[in-house]
Amino acid sequence: MKTVTMRVDNSIYSIIKSVADGQKRNISNFLEFAVMQYITSSEYINSSEMKEITEDIELMQNLRKGFEDVKNVDYEIV
Repeated sequence: MKTVTMRVDNSIYSIIKSVADGQKRNISNFLEFAVMQYITSSEYINSSEMKEITEDIELMQNLRKGFEDVKNVDYEIV
């Protein structure tokens, strides 16, 4: 387990403390919960979204072509 130190404005701290208390959590546990909620809702896709992506033949062909281009260093940064 790692320790993370962060600085927040007093008004933000008050909001965090209030919400954590309302959920019967300590601040550390609330922040860990809130971060994981954010990450899983905004950075990951669910199985139905993944199915939709993998069933899009044109998209998959374009992705494979892009990966090949990167592997072969056949690209230009613009």
